[in-house]
Amino acid sequence: MFDSRQLGAEFLGTFALVSAVCGAGLFSAPSAGLVAVAFAVGLSVLAMAFAVGSISGGHFNPAVTLGLVAAGRFEINRALGYIVAQVLGGAVAAAIFWFILSGLPAGKWNTFTAISNIAGPNAMVSSGVLEIVITGLFVFVIVSVTGGNALVAFAPIAIGLALVLFHLMAIPVTNASLNPARATATALFGGPAAVQSLWLFWAAPIVGGVIGGMAARWLHNEYPRSASRRRRSRR
Repeated sequence: MFDSRQLGAEFLGTFALVSAVCGAGLFSAPSAGLVAVAFAVGLSVLAMAFAVGSISGGHFNPAVTLGLVAAGRFEINRALGYIVAQVLGGAVAAAIFWFILSGLPAGKWNTFTAISNIAGPNAMVSSGVLEIVITGLFVFVIVSVTGGNALVAFAPIAIGLALVLFHLMAIPVTNASLNPARATATALFGGPAAVQSLWLFWAAPIVGGVIGGMAARWLHNEYPRSASRRRRSRR
């Protein structure tokens, strides 16, 4: 049921994505701002989708995996393995950057709390709605640009640039999760506030991903035809 090469590709892809979040968020953002983080994350997904997308499909995100299940593009019995690989890949990347940060002088860099996904008690609903919307749109883009009528060879470019866009929209509010594996990775080292908010950054992206997958499946008319319709079409 689980292909080790596919799981390895998902681990590496998510490792690269969270490395981009941590590296740009901790070290570049204090001087370059949120634009650096947005482009680092988008470019990491673009690069890894080209690098290993042909092996695993290039999900790198539990919300994407479950969104593709909702879109009819991925088997539900394979989803758990993908999600575990994604969470582990993100956690290893965050641990490495925590180690790097711990050896640097304090004061010049951001902390893991600063780059974690945190929603205050008065912004829980707004943060959740934002994450649902941007993740839904992200999964909609993924399903749309990887369909039969799309130029699939260029799909990683559209996906990476879409991720840049959604990060530019959401970093000021939630630090832009769109990805439970990314949220978990930074929360491991982000302190109590990050851990307490983590449920939201699992629930909202998954809800958004499923909505986006279902919307794309409907819009692109990818529902399987019934047996009777298939028989009529062969006559």
